[in-house]
Amino acid sequence: MRFLFQAALIAAATTPALAQSVDEALLHQRALAATCAACHGTEGRTPAGSAMPSLAGRPAPWIAEQMNAFKSGAREATVMHQIARGYSAAQIEQLAAYFAALKP
Repeated sequence: MRFLFQAALIAAATTPALAQSVDEALLHQRALAATCAACHGTEGRTPAGSAMPSLAGRPAPWIAEQMNAFKSGAREATVMHQIARGYSAAQIEQLAAYFAALKP
């Protein structure tokens, strides 16, 4: 019984820290994704008829693949190849996960 009580105390003590960590990670992802808004729209949603693709709701693997292709130069672009080079592999994965989780 004492073990269960101690486990409950530990869980209660660490839950706010875990929640804060999750909130900070989401905030970091949102800030990173905000750098895409000028071309891809707020929250990755471009206006109807835009030449730029919307990113919201696209599959994460597809977004990461495109970003990596821009980064390596395998996919040509006017500016995306330069922008993509500024992101680490972890940041590309974070961006892909963020946009994939949004509703189109």
